[in-house]
This record gives sequence, C-alpha cells and structure tokens, in this order.
Amino acid sequence: MKIHEYQAKEVLASYGVPTPKGFPAFSADEAVQKAQELGGDLWVVKAQIHAGGRGKAGGVKLCRNLEDVRSVADRLLGAKLVTHQTGPDGQEVRRLYVESGVDIARELYLGLVLDREQSRVVVMASSEGGVDIETVAAETPELIHKEWIDPRVGLQGFQSRRLAFSLGLSGKSVRSFGKVLSALSKVYEEKDASMVEINPLVITGDGSVVALDAKLTFDGNGLFRHPDIVAYRDLDEEDPLEVRANDLGLNYIKLDGNVGCMVNGAGLAMATMDILQTFGAQPANFLDVGGGATKEMVMEAFKILVEDQVAAIFVNIFGGIMKCDVIAEGIVGAAAEVGLNVPLIVRLAGTNVGKGREILASSGLAITPAASMKDGAQLAAQAVGRA
Repeated sequence: MKIHEYQAKEVLASYGVPTPKGFPAFSADEAVQKAQELGGDLWVVKAQIHAGGRGKAGGVKLCRNLEDVRSVADRLLGAKLVTHQTGPDGQEVRRLYVESGVDIARELYLGLVLDREQSRVVVMASSEGGVDIETVAAETPELIHKEWIDPRVGLQGFQSRRLAFSLGLSGKSVRSFGKVLSALSKVYEEKDASMVEINPLVITGDGSVVALDAKLTFDGNGLFRHPDIVAYRDLDEEDPLEVRANDLGLNYIKLDGNVGCMVNGAGLAMATMDILQTFGAQPANFLDVGGGATKEMVMEAFKILVEDQVAAIFVNIFGGIMKCDVIAEGIVGAAAEVGLNVPLIVRLAGTNVGKGREILASSGLAITPAASMKDGAQLAAQAVGRA
C-alpha cells in the first residue's frame, strides 16, 4: 500500500525525523491560505500522487509570492501528471502539499528496502540526491553505499557513521544523519514497511539533516496491525478494478496488454504471462482466483476481465483444491450475464476436469478449448493477431 508524501512525513515526524512544515490543500484558495499560515517568502507547491518523478513532470514548483502559489495550484489541481511511473495516461492531481522553503546546501539519497538475496533490510545512501536512484545505479553504481541490517541486533551506530562518512558528512551532520537513519529503520520495522525512501535528504546551511521528500510503501499482509496506516489509503489513486478485486478477495493487478488472464495460483499466473509473451501476446492483467474461490467469486473475476476491455481472455486452470467444474460454472454464469464478445480460450486440467469441460461444451457459448497451456497461449496470441 502506498501513501502520499505529506502522509509519509506525518509518519516520519512522529518518529522524530525533521521535515519542513507543510499542509495538504485541496483547492487553490486553501493552498494560498496554508501558505499564509506557514509565513515566510518561499513555498513549495507539490502535486500529491502515488508516483515518483513529479518534479521532472512539473508537479513540484517553488513559489516566491502568494500569486504564484495560487497560479501553480490552479494549474496542477485537476491536471493529469505524466511521469515515468504513471504510464502515458498519467494520474489526475486531486490534492496538493504546500510546504515551507528550505535552505539547501546538499542533496542526498537515503532508502531502506528488503534485499531478498541477503534476507536482510539494506540501507542505501548516495551523494546523488534529487535524481532517480535507478539512473545512479545504472551509470555510477560506485556512488551508492550500502549497509545491511542484521535482524538480531538492528541497525548499529558504526553503520550509520560509516554511511555518513562515505557521503562526506562531518560534525553536526554526522550526528543528525545517524538520528534520522535510526528513526527510519524503526519506521521500516515497526510499521511493516516494504520501502522507506527519502529523495532528497538535504543538508541545510547550518548542517541539519531534513527529509525534503518522503515515500513510504507498506506490506499489505501487515496492515491489519496498523489501522493508522490504513486510514491514509486514497482509493482515488488506485485502479478501480484492482480495488474491486481486492474487496472480493481476488489477487488482481492491471497490466498494459490486451489478453485477459484468469489463473489459480501465483506461480501458474506468472508462467501464463511468460508463455503468452513467448508467443508475442501481452497479458492485460495478473488475476489469481486462488484455491478456494467460489462460483460467485469466479463470476466476479470474469466480469472484471470483461470490463477491462481486453481483446481476448485466456483461462488457465490446474485444479487441485480449486475444482474445474466450479471454474466452468463461474465462467458460464458470468459470460451469460455480461454478454461475451471477445474470444475465450479455456484450458482446464486437474480435479473434476471432465465435469468442467462438459459444462463448457454444453453452455452454447463460443468457447475455444485448449489441450495444454502452450496450446492455450498460442490460441490467445492468434486471437489478438500476434501469432
């Protein structure tokens, strides 16, 4: 689960991480009002969307008077911000963050994420703050410094100091950096985060360390422990079909292709997407109905695929706990209800496969049976003109 920058800063501030003072705003009038409350003569107006790259896309602007604040707010609110993470359609800006300006001497990068190869959280720090860390990793990887946190003892002071010295910090900045990093490691552990990223983390003119930006994402499996984090959820930033699927207990992620996929089991879903691409087709989604789905859940899953306006649907089921006849009944029920107007390829194998195939064959629907996963993928690719 993702949250907005200003929400992330609220979480960080509760752990003692210094952040500039700021307020969310939902209209141009409110943006001006918040700038007046902040005082001073320099403000930053930031678009709040669940995507990085806002600055490059024109979503972060310095304002030196209230007229500028209003003008920027008017331009951003309701606009579609297109970044490298939103895709070509962009994301509508529905809220802003108005923040006091900061005296910036240096910009750094600081992030924590799980290193799956090491099975430990890794801290990554770089002197190249304010730019995409992916670019730094690709072009100048030697500028990224890492420390791995041993879960038995947690982040150690010498690790913070080693990172600080590698960034060229000294004096007050070393101590401030250590306090910030210690707080971030607590946020990561105590809030079940999957990523904590500050880009940029700035050194001010007096040597203080301030989180000028903040990005937090959380492990959905741990959200039941954090109702305070769940309260930050912004459904407007999520795909409506993904929200609906989540409410139904389905694992659904929208992708950019045009072949809708219904599969049971994450491993089979990944293999299905791989084999579709092998034959030149592009999956429109990841949809795992799981092993205990009911006929009604299958019907709803099928409706989601149809509403995604795909060019073809490939159902690939290996029945274990999930029975093939339940899948078949759900498909027939949903197709009859919504009116199927795209090619439907179905591969069934496993528990009650005979019953499932019989239900599909007697349905009167234009269903193309597939003998194997390979056969089904080829048929799906042909249906969308890719094979």
